[in-house]
Amino acid sequence: MNFSKSSKFLSAVAFVALVNFSMPNHASMQAINGAPLNLAQLQAGELTASQALEELDHPAVDGNDILKTTKVAKSASQVKKASKKTNKKSKKSHKSKKHAAKGDITQRISEILAESKQTPPPIVSYGSDAIMGKAVATPEQCLQFLLMHNPNPKISVSPREIVEYYFEEASREGVRPDAAFAQALKETGYFNYGGTVTPDQNNYCGLGTTSATVKGAYFATARLGVRAHIQHLLAYATVRPPRTEIVDPRYMLVRAAYSTTTINTWPGLNGRWAVPGNNYGQDILRMVEQMANLH
Repeated sequence: MNFSKSSKFLSAVAFVALVNFSMPNHASMQAINGAPLNLAQLQAGELTASQALEELDHPAVDGNDILKTTKVAKSASQVKKASKKTNKKSKKSHKSKKHAAKGDITQRISEILAESKQTPPPIVSYGSDAIMGKAVATPEQCLQFLLMHNPNPKISVSPREIVEYYFEEASREGVRPDAAFAQALKETGYFNYGGTVTPDQNNYCGLGTTSATVKGAYFATARLGVRAHIQHLLAYATVRPPRTEIVDPRYMLVRAAYSTTTINTWPGLNGRWAVPGNNYGQDILRMVEQMANLH
């Protein structure tokens, strides 16, 4: 082999090595006569120098294919880069939305807390619907509530005294004094009367008043009238007898009718103390709540 041919042979070898090293698999494995173009063919004598040179001048691998492959590779690379950028933007957007949502929730919580400070709920309610128990309204609140509705009640004692009687007599028997007083206000129209019962009877709860023509019980003093009222409540709410002498003329009648049964709540008196008595007990409890919220 002369120098010129040797030079061309080496160029062919270099071409084969370059193709195998740099081309994608589908391009580098393009064949001459169906066999892969590589250095081993040259070394084994399967590929002559002239064939290699011919391939060098007219390669089996189309240059357009190489260009297309390169473009595809570049395009894939660009798509990959663009995808990474999109993912980064998406993550940033998600973080931004998440942060915004968190900010909205935090702001709403702050607003709710601010509202709760500005408009506090009512300080006191009527406590419970039980007949027995302790007062939630004070004597002063009860007195204020009475005078708000009737500055000149038609009673034989002062407004303060009537309130004191209710707290003393009811507390002795375990009946709620504020609720018993509210019942007296409901029964007498805030001591305005105007119905069958008259002020001189000292009858504050309609005891024995069974019709428009039956006036009911009379009591010598305001205190006895209050005591009879408390004893009548006791007859409904417990089987325990009163701690003082019975002055309620209907106490034994109630106990005989109910035997061991008791009515423990104010709404339980609906249709029993008053007929038809719709929401009778609930009205009394609402009055207690109004008293307890006075300042």
